[in-house]
Amino acid sequence: MAMLLPIRILAARATRALASPYYRYRYAKVLHGVRVGLAMLVSILVTTGIDVPNGIWASVTVLIVIGGLQHHGNIRKRAAERALGTALGAIIGLLLLIQLDLIGSRPLTYVLMSVAAGICGYFAIGRPGYVALLTAITICIVAGHGDSTIATGLWRVLNVLIGIAIALAFSFALPLYATYSWRYLLARNLRECARVYMRAATGVPMEPDEQLATFAALGERLVKLRSLMPSVAKEIDIPLKQLEEIQRLHRSLISALEMISMAASAEPGRTSLTVSTGKRNSQAYAVRATLLVMARALRFGVHARDWMPVDSRQTPDSASTSAALDSSAHSGPDWLAQRFAEKVERLRALLGQTEAQWNIEHRAAPAVRQP
Repeated sequence: MAMLLPIRILAARATRALASPYYRYRYAKVLHGVRVGLAMLVSILVTTGIDVPNGIWASVTVLIVIGGLQHHGNIRKRAAERALGTALGAIIGLLLLIQLDLIGSRPLTYVLMSVAAGICGYFAIGRPGYVALLTAITICIVAGHGDSTIATGLWRVLNVLIGIAIALAFSFALPLYATYSWRYLLARNLRECARVYMRAATGVPMEPDEQLATFAALGERLVKLRSLMPSVAKEIDIPLKQLEEIQRLHRSLISALEMISMAASAEPGRTSLTVSTGKRNSQAYAVRATLLVMARALRFGVHARDWMPVDSRQTPDSASTSAALDSSAHSGPDWLAQRFAEKVERLRALLGQTEAQWNIEHRAAPAVRQP
């Protein structure tokens, strides 16, 4: 019994880890590699266990169908495309073998295969490109170079179907939700924006190499977020237009922050960003707090009421910013800081409007948002 206790503890921890969205996000490549390896093993055992000729093509099909890392939002669409392309290729390849058996002309078979490849190549550039590419690959698998028999072709078709079935079964195992990846990447960028912003606000310049590396990382995550948006829209049933607006504000934040950071580095003696001469800008701390609570909400999925601005009286808005700009003259960094604060508030409001969709943890009982 004493030996079983540590095993149960480890099993419980492993189960919790596999059920954790953040764990699956961090180790997505590892989990996908394990999934592909297990699918390959099953394909080998199934085809060798029942002694299917040319069983290697079942394993090849598994790799073709399940090869890419997929998110839950597009997994069905991608799986259907892969299955359709593979099935079409198998049918066309079998038809080529039938005509070869009836006519007996290999040159004609070569011409027909080339024509089929050309047609697939034509459609490979465009929306059905993936289906067309897999169709051409499967034609070669089934028909070879016209040296296969109908019986061999039928066995290869069977192997292709076995491979498709195994691949689709494993493609739904421990799926990685694009929504979580989108949230974690955006949260990380917002935390980094808060850090860089406060360095500029407190007069701590960044070295050129550090600045370059920081904004390169921010830009890289921004690009990844763009690729996730179609899947996110499907998973949480949110209009893509709203995600586009969040992405646009996010991109504007990074651009404004880069200019603020460059201005702060050019004026190393500056101790703070101000909205009026001689007065310390408490707004900078409110902006930082808003960025951090947005990041926390995205990372942990807290209720909307728990991530409203820390002090609404300090939260920048368009009216107060415009008044401040009209009442006093501003240097470039101060003007940029005000615009940055505006964009932070607009992003907070937009995330608040869409929180019921992306906050998967609380979708069953959505929180009541503050006005």
